[in-house]
Amino acid sequence: MRTVAVIGTLDTKGTEVAFLAEQIRARGCDTLVIDAGVFEPPAIEPDIARHTVAGAAGERTEALAASGDRGEAVAAMTRGVERIVPDLYEQGRIHAAIGIGGSAGTTIATAAMRALPMGVPKVMISTLAGGDVAAFVGSKDIAMIPSIVDISGLNRISRQVIVQAAAAVVAMAQADVPANEDGPLIAASMFGNTTQCVEAAKAILQSSGYEVLVFHATGTGGRTMESLVSSGFFTAVLDVTTTELADDLAGGVLSAGPNRLQAAARAGLPAVVAPGCLDMVNFWAPESIPERYRERRFYRHNPNVTLMRTTPEENRELGSQLAEKLNASEGPVAVYLPLRGISVISAPGQPFYWPEADQALFQAIKGALRPGIPVFELDANINDQQFADAVARGLLRLIGQSASTGVAR
Repeated sequence: MRTVAVIGTLDTKGTEVAFLAEQIRARGCDTLVIDAGVFEPPAIEPDIARHTVAGAAGERTEALAASGDRGEAVAAMTRGVERIVPDLYEQGRIHAAIGIGGSAGTTIATAAMRALPMGVPKVMISTLAGGDVAAFVGSKDIAMIPSIVDISGLNRISRQVIVQAAAAVVAMAQADVPANEDGPLIAASMFGNTTQCVEAAKAILQSSGYEVLVFHATGTGGRTMESLVSSGFFTAVLDVTTTELADDLAGGVLSAGPNRLQAAARAGLPAVVAPGCLDMVNFWAPESIPERYRERRFYRHNPNVTLMRTTPEENRELGSQLAEKLNASEGPVAVYLPLRGISVISAPGQPFYWPEADQALFQAIKGALRPGIPVFELDANINDQQFADAVARGLLRLIGQSASTGVAR
């Protein structure tokens, strides 16, 4: 029988947690209830008591309760579940996790879920679901279910939400995923403006026996790719869409943060990198563009997305950043430069065609890369078949080199 960890604050959400656990057991899974409450006595008896959770964080529940500091208590119990829940999974005691709560309960439970591996079922019933949940989901596969009403006792709406969430996590926990027979994994980054390149390269890599997982370079996509690369999922990386660096530099809406382009370097994985879509910074509708950029060059990608062309100055900085990140590579890496445009719309005759800006980027990359990292310059646009062939076959060569030295996974 599969077991679901049920995470909640039993001082304030005990009735709801008890009902949730009962519904899970009624559908064929066992439960392991974890109490993350602090201030009032638990409404039900948990399987893992609050003092155990606090102890995992180096704290005592008595001291936390006496302080009266709710923020400190939430932070401590968050650290505790982050340690306890993955240990329970590694021990084979749980096979899925579900939480229920408001802002504090969501903070605590989703922290535990983010500490679990990808693929472990994770469901969160939250008063915050439906809004911006990026801080809670991170780069993990957490299903957020809106509670609709506040989690304050059981009623006709909360019962329905909890019953359906229980059914969902039980079905997820009981599902057996077929064994992977698609070959070693390669991660690839893609944007709408590099789709042709990535799809063509993907076909070549798949014909060579690899499975290619493509990540949309929208900030979340880049963070997820970096997280999975760090977790050891991949054999190699085809990172030809590094556009998130531009958003991070210029304050765009699709930044993946400062750690983008670092996981493969640290893991020593073979990697082919191109400055795909570093000609653009992403904003939402035109009214979302900061005032300081109002005189820049823009392209209306769709009614909700507006692209801003990067300048030569920005491209020099982006080139230096990209090279600095690659200089830390512990495995084989190569850079490919498409001299006729780094996106669909920077090709000759297109709205973002600006050869001086592209050259500033290319020169900065070449000038800052350490010796030993090869640079291949192709007289092609990034979406030309010639370029796709080059990056795909270049990555296959690097994988072969890595395998011959015993580095490849």
